[in-house]
Amino acid sequence: MALLNSLFTWIMKKRIHQIELFLKYPHDVQEEWFQSLISAAEATEWGKKHDYHSILTPEHYKERVPIQDYDSLKGYIDRMIKGEQNILWPSDIKWFAKSSGTTADRSKFIPVSIEALEECHFQGGKDMLSIYCHNKPESKIFTGKSVVIGGSSQINNFSPDSYYGDLSSILIRNLPFWVEFKRTPNLEVTLNPNFEEKIEQICQITLKENVTSLAGVPTWNMVMANRILEITGKENLLEVWPNLEFYGHGGVSFKPYREQFKKLIPTDNMYYLENYNASEGYFGLQDRSDSDDLLLMLDYGIYYEFLPMENLNDEHPKTLGLHEVEIGKNYALIITTNAGLWRYKIGDTIKFTSLAPYRFQISGRTKQYINTFGEEVIVDNADHALEAACLATEASIKDYTAGPVYFKEKGAGAHEWIIEFEKQPQDFTRFCEVLDQTLREINSDYDAKRYKNMALSAPIIHNAPAETFYQWMKSRGKLGGQNKVPRLANNREYLESILKIIS
Repeated sequence: MALLNSLFTWIMKKRIHQIELFLKYPHDVQEEWFQSLISAAEATEWGKKHDYHSILTPEHYKERVPIQDYDSLKGYIDRMIKGEQNILWPSDIKWFAKSSGTTADRSKFIPVSIEALEECHFQGGKDMLSIYCHNKPESKIFTGKSVVIGGSSQINNFSPDSYYGDLSSILIRNLPFWVEFKRTPNLEVTLNPNFEEKIEQICQITLKENVTSLAGVPTWNMVMANRILEITGKENLLEVWPNLEFYGHGGVSFKPYREQFKKLIPTDNMYYLENYNASEGYFGLQDRSDSDDLLLMLDYGIYYEFLPMENLNDEHPKTLGLHEVEIGKNYALIITTNAGLWRYKIGDTIKFTSLAPYRFQISGRTKQYINTFGEEVIVDNADHALEAACLATEASIKDYTAGPVYFKEKGAGAHEWIIEFEKQPQDFTRFCEVLDQTLREINSDYDAKRYKNMALSAPIIHNAPAETFYQWMKSRGKLGGQNKVPRLANNREYLESILKIIS
């Protein structure tokens, strides 16, 4: 087993040299991918419609092809789901990632080509291990197995030759055969569509394994970990898996979960790395354990554009190339991919923290914000404020959501929060004060609206009972996989439905 660990570690480390290449020549790498993607799609229906043959530069491309969203591509994707090919991308596309729809109940089906699987999603997973092995050369991660909580997939209703499911399930179904030797539990259990039954099966099976790593969304890994401790009566996961050393996480901000995982895995030797892997592509990796910034991965078959948030609602918004971005500004991410998404607005916002190399933080979503009163509060603001409030009151948060309280005939509006704590704050009033004050310190627009309670009163914060969000997600059929609790909303839809549960 030690020999196998050495072999895998050596293979993973070789990739570091290729990563160093795009770090050194980021604009050249992006230009090469732009030309490659345009050339590959010339003969597709989309490529002919927009005369890709005559597109020579990114400027031509921006003039020829408007920014797209799911609604504008839906007609093409529906035809692909029914079996038509060479529509948006030249190779046959048989897999479609079903989006959890964090901002709407309507599902989206994102095409996943073989190129996207191999050059993007799988490469991202391998690169996370490469970076880990490079940063921690003494690792013995390959002497044991990895626990991954996947989603579910099924044959779709339109064509027997195409399939849809959570991205995680699509990746697991298509993984190289050798990966199965290092993963637990088996495929049948991992893809079980009954989430609660699956968690129970995973716990019972993995108790007997030498687990050295975990992967997945923190929310669902917490559910699994707590159930394992309940079954075994152990105090922490190291008493169950003594060789556990690595957790690759993504999907939601890790800030609300950091302290909880430190208690679940009480050792300074546990290594955490975040990834930014969406249904539309794999975009970023945390390459340093001492910083939360993500490295923008530039050689995954994706060409990037960046739309300044102040121009988001312009009739003809102007995007920026990689060489034009600035540190600290919020940008909506626009992508062109090797699965046929052309100038596609995925709904996420990022801000760069470094330009050499290009590192960034996920700051929120274009539709997950509160701006009812001109306060422009984004998810990044909320996470920072909650982190400060938890630190001040020795609390930890399991889940949360927030939205507006509208103006009444008399009185200002407010923000209403529903927070489920893993560890209750020592002083709940103090928690609320720090949350509000931190938002005022980091968001001048929020601070202005809070001035003398003229537009915004102090936030209304509900201390939700245990399992509130779990029961809410269950009632919506959104347990497990890549389903996530929506953090912020500019309306009261989520608030009202959760308040019914806790009332």
